[in-house]
Amino acid sequence: MAPHKSDSPAGSYTDSFSAMSLMSSSVNRTQYMRDPIQDGFETSSVESNDMEIRRPLMPGIYVPTVTFFKPITEDLDLETIASHAVRLAEAGVAGLTTQGSNGEAVHLSHRERDRVTIATRKSLDDAGFGFMPIIVGCGSQSTRETIELCHEAQAAGGDYALVLPPAYYKGLFNQDSVMTFFRDVASASPIPILIYNYPGAVSGIDLSSDAIIELAKHPNVVGCKLTCGNTGKLNRIAAATRAATIPEAGSGFMCMGGSADFILQTFVGGGSGCIGGLANVAPKACVKLVQLYEEGNFKEARKLQAIVARGDWAAIQGGLVGTKCAMQAHFGYGGFARKPLPKPTKDEVRRWREGFQELVDLEKSL
Repeated sequence: MAPHKSDSPAGSYTDSFSAMSLMSSSVNRTQYMRDPIQDGFETSSVESNDMEIRRPLMPGIYVPTVTFFKPITEDLDLETIASHAVRLAEAGVAGLTTQGSNGEAVHLSHRERDRVTIATRKSLDDAGFGFMPIIVGCGSQSTRETIELCHEAQAAGGDYALVLPPAYYKGLFNQDSVMTFFRDVASASPIPILIYNYPGAVSGIDLSSDAIIELAKHPNVVGCKLTCGNTGKLNRIAAATRAATIPEAGSGFMCMGGSADFILQTFVGGGSGCIGGLANVAPKACVKLVQLYEEGNFKEARKLQAIVARGDWAAIQGGLVGTKCAMQAHFGYGGFARKPLPKPTKDEVRRWREGFQELVDLEKSL
């Protein structure tokens, strides 16, 4: 769910997919393995540092999963974490992301982060979704801890790392600090990384298309998530990196939108898919949108994108608190975020229930 309360900075939808259909799709999963090319973009979703990754990233919908807690103790609710992951997989999404903004990574200890990823990986494997990749949020304020998180992510069953730039000491950075950070992390990480551009979470740091294109030349940088909401930036990066799309493997680089309200725009612009929090609520609707695009049914795709965008607007306004509230109201689970995030009031519960109603009605019809 992108922070679209202000304009994006300048320059810068019959049957839903079944998960198994992704394996038998006309798109060959092996297409997205490393395919060295001549323009410097040799990145892929399969290999890094001579270590084979068994679960390639495929164009489609990725869900930054919500972390669930026990209502009184705020301990991890691993049973709900696991069942939610299976619900998403059964809806046909391409992959999951743990420890993202929706996963309250900043509220978790290292051990808790690992337990969430372990539970997610085990639930997918046990349910027959062993092919599904997991991206793990690994951002931290120091290069050292970020690399440590990447190692822990791999040990917990993660296939890729999603990395935010550090920002606490932003005022002391020099011109090369952020670029050096990403290169150092990419070089030391045992799993490939995706660059996470989310200015609202990092004191306004907004990586330009030029910066991301340059970083994409690193062999262990295999994609990006653009929660800046800047589709022009996405177009430029996708074109320059020959990003993977539904019809073409390209270089294998995954240029991902960061919000469900521009899934269709992302694909039309040459992007690889979306890592969007709204899919926690409506994964089938998001996957259906991809299916309509793939079929060339743009009229129905536009109609569905409008419904998804209206639902995402409720998610953007309510943030994680609103999303969990909507899940609890419409699906019977969700609970509350960890303190100090507040519990929703009765009026807010009504507001978020109503705000998601149109989208949830569609989701339950698929």
